[in-house]
Amino acid sequence: MLKSRYTILSLCLLSTSAAFANQPTPSPYTGQEQRDIKALSPDEIKSYLAGKGAGFAKAAEMNHYPGPAHVLELSQQLQLSPEQHARTQRQFKSMQAEAMRLGKALVEQEQLLDTLFASGSISKDTLQSTLENLATLQAQIRQVHLEAHLDQKAILTPDQVRRYDALRGYNKSVNAKAEGGAHHHVH
Repeated sequence: MLKSRYTILSLCLLSTSAAFANQPTPSPYTGQEQRDIKALSPDEIKSYLAGKGAGFAKAAEMNHYPGPAHVLELSQQLQLSPEQHARTQRQFKSMQAEAMRLGKALVEQEQLLDTLFASGSISKDTLQSTLENLATLQAQIRQVHLEAHLDQKAILTPDQVRRYDALRGYNKSVNAKAEGGAHHHVH
């Protein structure tokens, strides 16, 4: 009797798990079909249109090339001179204006791509040219942000760069390695 109950229970469990296994897994994109531009979240669109960095300059930021927006935020702690502050502000405004211009163009290209697919009027040639335009815009946006980091480092002293890294919480062992293994204390 006990053995038959276990058999029945086992069969029920197997049939239940088989039924779940046959159910389609919802797409991680569920809900995104309602977006104006399917490939971009509202936050991504806002970021592009506002000229935000959105991680485009990590290669610079994480390798001791400070970003102008964060330098301005930390200007007191970095003890920027009036000239450094003015140069950083000009550099930031220039970078942001260009990133906004390019970001607007990128959002428009993503909208075009979405519209072409939604209308069913896309061809392989149109797809290729639209993707090439998008890739060029993405590269240009990233370049604008990375160049801003290059320019910013030239405005700061090596001590300010070290303080910036420490204030941003970057790994001190990485900082020591970049300085030739010397140990510096930031006050």
